[in-house]
Amino acid sequence: MDVTPNSGEAIGASPAPHEAYVNAPDLRREMHRILALGAERDGRQPGPVTGHLVDATTAERAWLLRRAALMDRMALDDPGPGPVTAAADTAEQLVLYDRRHPDLVVGPYHPDAIPLAPSHRLYVRQEYAAWTAAGRPRT
Repeated sequence: MDVTPNSGEAIGASPAPHEAYVNAPDLRREMHRILALGAERDGRQPGPVTGHLVDATTAERAWLLRRAALMDRMALDDPGPGPVTAAADTAEQLVLYDRRHPDLVVGPYHPDAIPLAPSHRLYVRQEYAAWTAAGRPRT
C-alpha cells in the first residue's frame, strides 16, 4: 500500500507495543545482546556475535533496530523524560539509517510515512514486529 507521507494514514498501522514486542527477549537479555553487538561493531570484541555472517550494512541496521526497540520498551516501562528522550533519539537514528538504506526496511511503511507521530517510535515498533516475524533475532 502506498501512503502519502503527510497523510498520517500509517500512524494507525503501527502495531501496539504489546504486539510489536511479543517475541522480544526479556529486557536484561536484550540489553546484554545489544552491548555484545555494539562491542563487535566497534571492534572491541571479535565477531560475529550473531552466530552467522551478515554484511556490515545489515549488521549495523540490526544493531540500530534492536537498540531502538530496547529503548522504546524501557520508555514504555518508565515514561519519564530520560527514557522517552532516549527512545526518540534511537528511533531517529534508525530512521536516518533506513532513509540511506531503504532496501533494508522490512515493514510495510517507509519511515517518512509516519511523520505526524511525536517521535519515530511507531516506526521502530513496525520494523521490530516485521523483523521478528521474519524469524529474527536468532540469538
